[in-house]
Amino acid sequence: MSLAEQDCIFCKIVDKELPSDIVYEDDEILAFKDVNPVAPIHILIIPKKHIPTLTDMGQEDAELIGRIHLAAGKIAESLGVYDRGFRLVNNCKDEGGQVVYHLHFHFLAGKKFKGVG
Repeated sequence: MSLAEQDCIFCKIVDKELPSDIVYEDDEILAFKDVNPVAPIHILIIPKKHIPTLTDMGQEDAELIGRIHLAAGKIAESLGVYDRGFRLVNNCKDEGGQVVYHLHFHFLAGKKFKGVG
């Protein structure tokens, strides 16, 4: 395990070293409630594998993005927002607003969001 992984709060959640309110888990993905929500429903969807940013993904990780999106649909269904809709956001690096350097997607729901652009 690299030093970055040892210090990564999300890796500690994956390893169950830190508590979290898990809403979805499979062999490659973990999803849990954000401790500082910005929406009525705010879930973080992460790969269990430590990948710092979206741009750090390798070709071997290509299918992971699809699995994360499929997990988002399952989460939406389990939380009762599948038909109403949700937002899935990735912040990449400093200028993109990334705070935790472990690839993650914000699943936001429970209110109507303004369109982007």
